[in-house]
This record gives sequence, structure tokens and C-alpha cells, in this order.
Amino acid sequence: MKLHVEVHGQGNRTVVLLHGMIGSRESWWRVVPLLVARGYRVLAVDLPGHGQSPRDGTMTVNRAARSIAESVADECGSTPDVVMGHSYGGLLLAAAVDAGLLAPALSVYIDAPFTSRGGWDRAELIAEYEQDKRARTYDGLRTTRPFYSDQDCVVEARAAELFDPATAASPATGPEVTFEPEPGSIFVRAQPSAYVDDETAARHERSGVIIRDIPGAAHSVWYSHFDQFVAALPEVFR
Repeated sequence: MKLHVEVHGQGNRTVVLLHGMIGSRESWWRVVPLLVARGYRVLAVDLPGHGQSPRDGTMTVNRAARSIAESVADECGSTPDVVMGHSYGGLLLAAAVDAGLLAPALSVYIDAPFTSRGGWDRAELIAEYEQDKRARTYDGLRTTRPFYSDQDCVVEARAAELFDPATAASPATGPEVTFEPEPGSIFVRAQPSAYVDDETAARHERSGVIIRDIPGAAHSVWYSHFDQFVAALPEVFR
């Protein structure tokens, strides 16, 4: 599957951005200009079933990871300087690294679970995602996410309109799969996190993962705590 990739900047270093569930490449609208100003060429990817990327009701985690790797390779090869994955995007990044499909110099996982949902009833999960999609209107986001700016609400509402629940639900109807973030990668975590508890974070840290907590941050860390998010990644934003 050839995914939609939007390219920004002309730098000789490359950053790949992978958004979370029900998001899109536009979720990074505030991050992209900062990276371009730091001299990066930025590849913002629409995940399968999101944004302008294709839909596939038989998608699996491994196929989604392969689609990311192949689409990125078309633009910059298999060894980008940095890949940043938020939530579901982080899970797919871990899957691509684990399979040897991507070998970034630095992986950054942002409040990402490393175990996929598995064994779900397809109709039940599609209905859940349909409900989430309907709730993510501009006005709905204004109410439920008061830390969002107007532009945040605009881009996330647009992402919800383009989101395909059937593609997103398909991987979770198969077996649960787990991946481990690689030693030397950075894990930026909302604190407290609804997705990664302290025990799991400590286990990752013992395996050589660098943990950076941002107290009080929402799951979409850079939306609620942009300056702290940037400060947590001097390796990228310095």
C-alpha cells in the first residue's frame, strides 16, 4: 500500500512523523515548521485508513508497518535520521523497527502503547470508532479538549472526517501483538499516562530506552504542552 506522504523542507537530515489513531499528517502542523527551521526535511505520513492514504478492511499491524516503511523508503530510504511516532503511530514504528523494515538513527515514541488491541469483535470495534469519529467535530473538540487551539480543532476535526473505522479496526480483530522499543530510543510519556504505566516505563528504561516524562500533559503531548515537548527532545530540536 502506497501511503500519502507530505514532504516539507530541503534539509539533508530527515524526520518522519507518524500520527496517532483518528489523526492525520496535519496533526503535526505546529511541529513541522520548527523541524524545517532546524534544517530537516520532514515527511509527514497519513497512516492506512487516515487522511489521504488508502483504505483496507483487511489491514494488519505488520502490513501497516510495511506500508509505512516502503512509503518512507520511496522518499528517503530505510534509515531516516529520526522517526517520531505518537500512540498508534508509535506502535507501528516499533513493529517496523522490530521487523527490520526501518532503521532510523533515532526512534522517538510519544505516549505509545507497545501492545496492539487483539481479539476484538469487528462490528463492535467499528461501532466504537464510528462513535469516536462522530464526536470529533470542531465544537466537540472545543468542549472535550480545552487545551486545543482553534487550529488544533480544525485539523483534528478534518482528520476525523477522513478517518476510516474499518481499516483502523481490522488489526485489532486478529491476535494481540507486542513489540519492544529498542535500546537508545526515546520514550516521551504523558505523566500520568493512560497508556503506559510506571512499571512498564521502568521496564523499558532498564532495557536501555530513554524515558522523558512530561507531568500534566495530555495524551497528545505536544498539543497540551508544546514547549515542554520540544524541551524534552534536545536531540531533535536543538
